[in-house]
Amino acid sequence: MLRRLQYSSLHFNMEHNLLIYNTLHRQKELFKPLHDGHVGMYVCGPTVYGDAHLGHARPAITFDILYRYLRHLGYKVRYVRNITDVGHLEHDADEGEDKVAKKARLESLEPMEVVQMYLNRYHRDMEALNVLPPSIEPHASGHIIEQIEYVKKILESGYAYVSEGSVYFDVEKYNQSHHYGKLSGRNIDELRNTTRSLDGQSEKRNPLDFALWKKAAPEHIMHWPSPWSEGFPGWHLECSTMGEKYLGETFDIHGGGLDLMFPHHECEIAQSVAAQGHEAVHYWMHNNMITINGKKMGKSYNNFITLEQFYDGSHPLLEQAYSPMVIRFFILQAHYRSTVDFSNAALQSAEKALLKITDAYRRLGNLLPDEKSTVEVPDFTAQCYAAMDDDLNTPQVIAILFDAARIVNQAADGLAKLDAADLARLRHLFDLFLVELLGMRIGAEADTAGNLKPFEGAVDLLMEIRKNAKSNKDWATSDLIRNKLSELGFDVKDTKNGVEWSLK
Repeated sequence: MLRRLQYSSLHFNMEHNLLIYNTLHRQKELFKPLHDGHVGMYVCGPTVYGDAHLGHARPAITFDILYRYLRHLGYKVRYVRNITDVGHLEHDADEGEDKVAKKARLESLEPMEVVQMYLNRYHRDMEALNVLPPSIEPHASGHIIEQIEYVKKILESGYAYVSEGSVYFDVEKYNQSHHYGKLSGRNIDELRNTTRSLDGQSEKRNPLDFALWKKAAPEHIMHWPSPWSEGFPGWHLECSTMGEKYLGETFDIHGGGLDLMFPHHECEIAQSVAAQGHEAVHYWMHNNMITINGKKMGKSYNNFITLEQFYDGSHPLLEQAYSPMVIRFFILQAHYRSTVDFSNAALQSAEKALLKITDAYRRLGNLLPDEKSTVEVPDFTAQCYAAMDDDLNTPQVIAILFDAARIVNQAADGLAKLDAADLARLRHLFDLFLVELLGMRIGAEADTAGNLKPFEGAVDLLMEIRKNAKSNKDWATSDLIRNKLSELGFDVKDTKNGVEWSLK
């Protein structure tokens, strides 16, 4: 049986030089919080008008790792992840229907009914992936007053204008004194040449201008009174407003997917400077995309696979079901700033790798100490810390854990001996980095698609029957159980510490 080791977060005094890649400066930088011992972190959450897919899982897992690690280092972290339930129009532009309202119309539901339904499902999917909940999860629709006040500040600064009941940010004027495009590396001339005027946007002075407040059309379901019109806030506005409300006018980290860098995060910077006179964010962090056949996976491309479909294997592109922990491990095998291309082969490879490392963890829990170690156990813990400090290099952490797993397997197979101190260090290593920081649920605790708890119980029962058969010198029954299990894909080993089983 898998031995469950209990481990609590370590608050230690050793110096950690955490480097994170700041997208704004395009380089790794030493992380220094604005306030000693405290970290403010804002991450763009989902627009809740449909089920979460693999593309949603990546930022959630990426910033879950950062959240876990910062807390482990002893920081008190206020983690804000918003819920977009209004203002996000189709095609991410200032045209079309609100995505939530459109879904409500198509399904004959109230908009907030759509929001609650998909938010509940999003939370379910995040819990399955073992993503920790944020400290605060504000809704855009719950901060209309704050957003109206924010628009007023931008108008007072002269960087916005009212047109036919809507309020637009004046990008050209802003760029005269600031660099619009500094985050994404774009310049205003390039943007002029690539931005076209859209139907119904003649009220804009310039196609580059973006909405801070939109006057609602008569058929628009979600709208609120404002000094300018009955309408709704622009999509970009919500994050500036809620980030600064809960984290202050300046805060440490703003994260999100690379696809949000332009225009969403670029607009956030402009809004903050216009409203407050300075930028709000010290470190911008972006995870790269999940792709399928080289193209971004997303609802707008109609090429997405929902997390629920991964768990039950119901999507036609899937050859089998994949558990939440396989999905999490698959994502963590790549660095968060690299692209990850979906394929069944890649997921199956991740599944096999996860099985090997969790099997080593199980065997480690069953090992008994020897008097003296016969192999040198490197300082894997220090190596893993170095990898985490290097911009959250989770693939390197996993590689180090596999190095440790080889030593564990040698000991379990009787090819090496480990004393009590080395066993304790190895158990601490796996408990800390595999379970606590990488967030992998192990064994029956994983609550996988196949529901491992009864599965493990059935195999353990067979092991007990085989043990009794051997005690009674009933070699035929003992061999029959082992051979049949082998045919089914199990590896059964008799060791000095008793019988062990694993999947091949």
